[in-house]
Amino acid sequence: MTPTQALAIATPVPLGTADAFAVLAGESITNTGPSVITGDIGVSPGTAITGFPPGLVLGAQHSADAVALQAKSDLVTAFNNAAGQATDAVLPPDAGGLTLVGGVYTAPSTLGLTGTLTLDAQNNPNTVWVFQVGSGLTTASASRVALINGAQACNVFWEIGSSATLGTNSTFVGNILALTSISATTGATIDGRALARNGSVTLDTNRITRSTCTGGTTSGTTTGT
Repeated sequence: MTPTQALAIATPVPLGTADAFAVLAGESITNTGPSVITGDIGVSPGTAITGFPPGLVLGAQHSADAVALQAKSDLVTAFNNAAGQATDAVLPPDAGGLTLVGGVYTAPSTLGLTGTLTLDAQNNPNTVWVFQVGSGLTTASASRVALINGAQACNVFWEIGSSATLGTNSTFVGNILALTSISATTGATIDGRALARNGSVTLDTNRITRSTCTGGTTSGTTTGT
């Protein structure tokens, strides 16, 4: 499919100290099974972090401490930045099958993903995508977000007006900034971050890798970790 161009240029969303976190929640983090989280995890103002072990955290854990408090404050700033970016491209109810170049894209209500959504950086590794979802994001089982032509997961931001649910064995890419909660069902992977502003993050045998940007121009196709 020919790339769809949003004329509104997306700018990187400043995560502040939340950048260090792979998982951050307002209320709680609950894990089932041998999830592997690469990056810090934290909760504030809630305190509950459960399921580690059997889950493995390759980073620090912060439960209602000063670090988590500051990260949550920075998450609010990041959420508002993403929500406030100007947009001129409206997505269909399901983003599956689309190939999108960088820009700001809006789903006025809910957004689904069945099959594959491809993000094409057109050989510019600094290309940024901001997705503004008015209500919930739901991805289907085995769905995936694919990155091509130098696209980087660190430059993909999903501002979700309520909650996000990632389907079984789905492959997701980007930084999820959800107003309420995030649920990753069995086997779902995220190359990015799961950041829930007010609610909980629920995990089940997932792999979440905190994304970082690298320089240079590349080509080819990648997906989440």
